[in-house]
Amino acid sequence: MKLRHVTSARQFDIKTLQDLFAFTDKIKSGKYNNKALSGKIMATLFYQPSTRTRFSFESAILKLGGSTISSENAAEFSSAIKGETMQDTIRIVDSYADVIVIRHPQSGITDLAASYSKVPVINAGDGVGEHPTQALLDLYTIFEKKKTKEFTIAICGDHAHYRPHHSLSYLLSLYPKIKIIYVSPKRLSMPKELREHLKKKKIHFVETEDFTSSIKEADVIYQGRIPKEYLGAQYKKYLGKFILDKRALSSIKKNAIIMHPLPRVNEITPDVDSDPRAIYFEEARNGLYVRMALLLSIL
Repeated sequence: MKLRHVTSARQFDIKTLQDLFAFTDKIKSGKYNNKALSGKIMATLFYQPSTRTRFSFESAILKLGGSTISSENAAEFSSAIKGETMQDTIRIVDSYADVIVIRHPQSGITDLAASYSKVPVINAGDGVGEHPTQALLDLYTIFEKKKTKEFTIAICGDHAHYRPHHSLSYLLSLYPKIKIIYVSPKRLSMPKELREHLKKKKIHFVETEDFTSSIKEADVIYQGRIPKEYLGAQYKKYLGKFILDKRALSSIKKNAIIMHPLPRVNEITPDVDSDPRAIYFEEARNGLYVRMALLLSIL
């Protein structure tokens, strides 16, 4: 398995995912060379806030013997504030690093960066577009827990703007026996491009506002945040629309799993955390192993 740039979940096929997840299993069990990337440098350019994604990428390369140079607020603490274009930034940074990880508020920016970069570029979230590495760790976690490629998943929240939902949907569309229930207010339903993609792939999916019935039916409940940064004045209208609390736990399947890409606001209440079906913190930890596997595959 050899990867170059990782800009979209759409670039993955089943064989590549199988290889990547087998590699992740090996890393998770401690069977890897912890000096494999000695001498390699990763540059992280984050123009938007991040905790899990940035820290897990930086921890991943450090655990593999490499090092990192970082700008955690590149919009203010890089030459972008002086007006430098992404093209020029990439032309400079690719001289200093062996791989570049970018988070940016503009959709499609990593495709632009990849077209100018001499080293691999990884999309760590681009506006309302995609978050492919989040989707990889999500799917890895689902397959690790469910041991099957045939289940029903309820994806809940804002499908119009929330990039983890987009990337996860593209990966799920590779598996025709998976049923997807999209739960959202009508004005926050999925982009036309994604809907057409699912139809083309003949994926069984439904769109609904019925949160209660959907989580009862689901084998996997994937809660998403309502992203304030893209909704502006409309944010308060949708905040708290779909909340999974302790009372709701009695209505979901005993073997269901509850996931969230994090950070959460109030869409999963803290009293759910102790339920064994709630695996979102384990999901986040898997991000380290998946990103280690990804960096090894690329470098």
